[in-house]
Amino acid sequence: MSSFVRPALPGEDPLTARSRNTSSSARTNAVGSGRTARPYRPVSLHLAIAPPVSVVIPAMNEAENLPYVFKTLPDWIHEVVLVDGASTDNTVEVARELRPDVKVVRQRGKGKGDALISGFAACTGDIIVMIDADGSADGNEIVSYVSALVSGADFAKGSRFANGGGTDDMTLIRRLGNRALCAVVNAKFGARYTDLCYGYNAFWRRCLDDITLDCTGFEVETLMNIRVVQAGLRVQEIPSHEFDRIHGVSNLRAVRDGLRVLRVILREKGVPRASRRRPVGLRISALRGEVS
Repeated sequence: MSSFVRPALPGEDPLTARSRNTSSSARTNAVGSGRTARPYRPVSLHLAIAPPVSVVIPAMNEAENLPYVFKTLPDWIHEVVLVDGASTDNTVEVARELRPDVKVVRQRGKGKGDALISGFAACTGDIIVMIDADGSADGNEIVSYVSALVSGADFAKGSRFANGGGTDDMTLIRRLGNRALCAVVNAKFGARYTDLCYGYNAFWRRCLDDITLDCTGFEVETLMNIRVVQAGLRVQEIPSHEFDRIHGVSNLRAVRDGLRVLRVILREKGVPRASRRRPVGLRISALRGEVS
């Protein structure tokens, strides 16, 4: 059994399980590696975890949606990292009012990929969850992603088309385009994905060394999905339900962004890992001091 997870006994309160697991973990670490034991946090009636979980939320003018997003986030997460893309509304103020300990990162560039890279650099948790700020994703599903990771997966990939998933926010042309692009990735890279262009994912922070990101737009999600396969990481799809955006209008454009995704797929074929580099403006070292 993983050292990160201990199930509660039948009828046992998770807090009791946490105390039992913490004591056991402390003894094991003291005798074994000598490292300081971290407390276990109850996640559900059957699961307690030690790894801290960071949630990254890229946002631009999402003040009206943030109350719905933050409401669904579980209280056991370690931190929330909000990446503000130069919002002209009170997105940052609303985030701080809802969660005073929120970590705000001021995005220096443009695009979703740039925002995620900035957010990942600011995370201190061992597990990183990426979720949209428009209210389309349910934060209550995070437990499923984290459970997959502590059970052995490297990358937990959300899927609207896996058994148990669904979507309320996909036009026919987007559905057909996603299916076609997914088929191309599966054929070219040996993947077995049921969904490709979906931004609800979670992974161990150490995986960032294997999936170096170097794109700035919506296609970042496809790039991640390709590179985790190229790196030989263990991927588990998580059924997820996508809801309609609550307020505002999406910046997603089916044809334009579909073509950008296709270019990423074609570019990645046969690209050696050593040639992948972050653009200078996106290097983690250059992002220090941008968090408030």
